[in-house]
Amino acid sequence: MSIHKTISEVTERITSRSASSRKAYLEQVQKNFKQDTGRRGLSCGNLAHGFAGCSSDEKAVIAAGEEPNMAIITAYNDMLSAHKPYETYPDEFRTYAKEFNATVQVAGATPAMCDGVTQGMEGMDLSLLSRDVIALSTAIGLSHSMFDGVFNLGICDKIVPGLMIGNLSFGHYPVVFVPAGPMPSGISNDEKARIRQEFAEGKIGREELLKGEADSYHSPGTCTFYGTANSNQMLMEIMGMQLPGSSFVNPGTKMRAALNHAAVKILVENIRSKDISRSIGHIIDEKAIVNGIIGLLATGGSTNHTLHMIAIAKAAGIHITWDDFSALSEVIPLVCRVYPNGAADINHFHASGGMAFVIKTLLKNGLLHEDVNTILGKGLLKYTKEPKLINRVIVYEAGPEVSLNESIIRSAENPFQKTGGLKVLKGNIGVSVIKTSAVDPSHHALEAPAIVFDDQDDLIAAFKRGELEKDFIAVIPFQGPKQKGMPELHKLTPSLTILQKRGFKVGLVTDGRMSGASGKVPAAIHISPEAANGGAIGKIQTGDLISLDAKNGVLECKTPGFMNREERSVVYHDDSHGRQLFKNLRGLISSSEEGAGIL
Repeated sequence: MSIHKTISEVTERITSRSASSRKAYLEQVQKNFKQDTGRRGLSCGNLAHGFAGCSSDEKAVIAAGEEPNMAIITAYNDMLSAHKPYETYPDEFRTYAKEFNATVQVAGATPAMCDGVTQGMEGMDLSLLSRDVIALSTAIGLSHSMFDGVFNLGICDKIVPGLMIGNLSFGHYPVVFVPAGPMPSGISNDEKARIRQEFAEGKIGREELLKGEADSYHSPGTCTFYGTANSNQMLMEIMGMQLPGSSFVNPGTKMRAALNHAAVKILVENIRSKDISRSIGHIIDEKAIVNGIIGLLATGGSTNHTLHMIAIAKAAGIHITWDDFSALSEVIPLVCRVYPNGAADINHFHASGGMAFVIKTLLKNGLLHEDVNTILGKGLLKYTKEPKLINRVIVYEAGPEVSLNESIIRSAENPFQKTGGLKVLKGNIGVSVIKTSAVDPSHHALEAPAIVFDDQDDLIAAFKRGELEKDFIAVIPFQGPKQKGMPELHKLTPSLTILQKRGFKVGLVTDGRMSGASGKVPAAIHISPEAANGGAIGKIQTGDLISLDAKNGVLECKTPGFMNREERSVVYHDDSHGRQLFKNLRGLISSSEEGAGIL
């Protein structure tokens, strides 16, 4: 099947737009690939420091300099359920590497924040900024000239994008991302949503709420809803950076261990091949980036990646825009319904055909680039196969030809909706994005008076006082990257959802984020320019008429002359919880439309 005309045109535009920066990036990758002598260029003193902590057998292999020594960059901590399984991976990988006469060292660790823990708290203001700190930490870990390739142990929100950016600065290295898998399913997502809404309405107490949350997030592994963490895993698979079928296998299983063994084997092989096409700098090209965007649109992935994909692409010398997302969204069908876009969780998605079927149906309909480099070599067709465990060894067999549950995954010929799960909105308020896949089409367009809040807690307080029993669009400015670091406002979801269920027309407009957990209320987020940069969102007043139209891609304030109002400002108190240390970074950060980064 030839590639869809629009996908080809968008890819060509990106390639043309990025020609000079991509050329410069690849020239540097080629130079490093030819000149990097690794530890063979170290002095004896340097090398002795580098392997002092290793066993005598490992020292001998590393000192000889002929066999692969592989770095681990780990985001392990045992506060994050998703990253708890990584605790044992270094020892596990050393054992596997020894089978191939290779060695493994933990090169460094990165921060690993959990937005689920920091929602609505001071720490959330550091969340987005942590992505670039992770990238910097990754580069420091790889800076010791000891390594020939890299394992990346990271799953959650800003961690995988940060690891990608950091690894791309060492674009000549072969790199493999290794997931840990989702926790087994707990209570249903519908039940979890019911408990949260009843708490918001005061029908149950905190003890019942905590029990419901604990029953949902109950064991090591990634959270099972399709938020940013699981969107990350989808991306790494569809972009060829981790093994086919490895994204959503539960921790602690024989299949998980076998996939880890296979990951070590493939990285060793890629290093020994001395084939530059197996390096991350050549795998992540314009076509891989487009495939990643398509994956997000087709699966209803996290809105956070409208920021992260821009930053990842930039690190590879590639320039993408929200207009690229918008153009692709017009032709990419939504083929998945996974919570919050449906009732099923990520384990149900995997059992219903998972990534193998999604990639197969998109390829079959000319909606993905097949001719890309991956960690398995040339071609994405390999990613339509599923791993099977035969005599403790991974064997890849053909994936399903049809969906095993059409309420969760459908073919591209019979999608849930004909266009993708994200939409770009433009108008006199600025440019923003909206996640439409979770929102019923009857709520895709609304017009209502604005109620302006300077903080999400103000909205929640107004809801509890019974002041929001009417049609309105909540406008929450001064949440952007330069003002606060762009925290998520997911705490608003229960209150707004309750009001919508009561029959009121409600929406949200903000220069902050809502993440992959965006709910069923239409939310125009990531508005650029942000209020702190003089953006029009900061001039809206309560009572102004707002039009939010996801069907036609329009976001406007219809009050005449609102743009002529004087700019206002909101004081941000950042003198606690470490936020004061990031003040200078917020001054450097780019706009949401440019990826909200400092690198």
